[in-house]
Amino acid sequence: MKEKIWLSSPHMGGNEQLYVQQAFDTNWIAPLGPHVDGFEKDLAMFTGTKHVAALSSGTSAIHLALIMLGVQAGDEVICQSFTFSASANPIVYQGAIPVFVDSEKDSWNMSPEHLRTAITDRIQKGKKPKAIIPVHLYGMPCKMEALMAIANEFEIPVIEDAAEALGSTINGKACGTFGEMGVLSFNGNKIITTSGGGALIADKEMYISKARFLATQARDTAPHYQHSSIGYNYRMSNVCAAIGRGQLEVLPQRVEQRRANYFFYVDALKDIRGIDFLPEQEGYFSNRWLTTITVDPLLAGGKTREDIRLALDAENIESRPLWKPMHLQPVFKAYPFFGDGTSGVLFENGLCLPSGSNLAERDLVRVIDKIRSLF
Repeated sequence: MKEKIWLSSPHMGGNEQLYVQQAFDTNWIAPLGPHVDGFEKDLAMFTGTKHVAALSSGTSAIHLALIMLGVQAGDEVICQSFTFSASANPIVYQGAIPVFVDSEKDSWNMSPEHLRTAITDRIQKGKKPKAIIPVHLYGMPCKMEALMAIANEFEIPVIEDAAEALGSTINGKACGTFGEMGVLSFNGNKIITTSGGGALIADKEMYISKARFLATQARDTAPHYQHSSIGYNYRMSNVCAAIGRGQLEVLPQRVEQRRANYFFYVDALKDIRGIDFLPEQEGYFSNRWLTTITVDPLLAGGKTREDIRLALDAENIESRPLWKPMHLQPVFKAYPFFGDGTSGVLFENGLCLPSGSNLAERDLVRVIDKIRSLF
């Protein structure tokens, strides 16, 4: 069996173990501690936001953001359909109703046109949405200027899911900093990892202070354990934050390495008809967390993305179809959807290629050789 090539595996930078050792040496093996404080400050500086709460996951960050916007049972929340289920699940945690919006073709992210249609329709039905959740998919920025203009027009707050987009920018401004609140993820496959973890970011201090309160079981100020609100066990541990601090130090290099993977693939496959890549729009800068392709069987001699995926799998190379849209998922099929099917076509024809920042050139060549052999 040939050595496994992973889609996106963790990549340590060097100082993670040093910071973890500090946590052990000082006995800060706890849900909170100095590394959590330091990691939050480091993230605020990197993203240019004012306040950060380090949490157990990006999912928990979305959940807390919805709570702080007052989303309750029966409310409606607009969510990008083309995403991972973690973007939509917290809406249902609150007993609210997800309203799914399709993608546009330039970035594969939430379509401003379909967003406007969805908002207008829900308002006409007496259900003005309480929030909008766009997602910067695979590190590619959404059309935030257009989305924010519509959100502001209808006075609906935006929770910006930048779980896959740490290091991505629009005209130099970090993804995650355009809406009321932004969400980051440090899951094991992300561009940097804390093993498991996430963060909520915002310029408004009240959001972050309340998030920290709710994330630590909503314990009131008292010498005993007293609770006036329902809380959650959502805070990041000091040990995980120690890993994150080491990871954040090398994030610029990780972005550079992921982007280099993308350009390597583009150059190596540019002459194969039917295989296309997603380019950056003017002013956009993608961290290229995952390099993605679409395969048009009509131009590719009948070859499909599934042919490529199975061929790579036979060589012990991990690849993955693009996200299956939420409106096509069994668990969400009963909820409203506004779109023209763009995300469904992307799911049918799209594939994520191995994109880890720790891939060697020989690994990329193995992937390329296998793909080219099919054509």
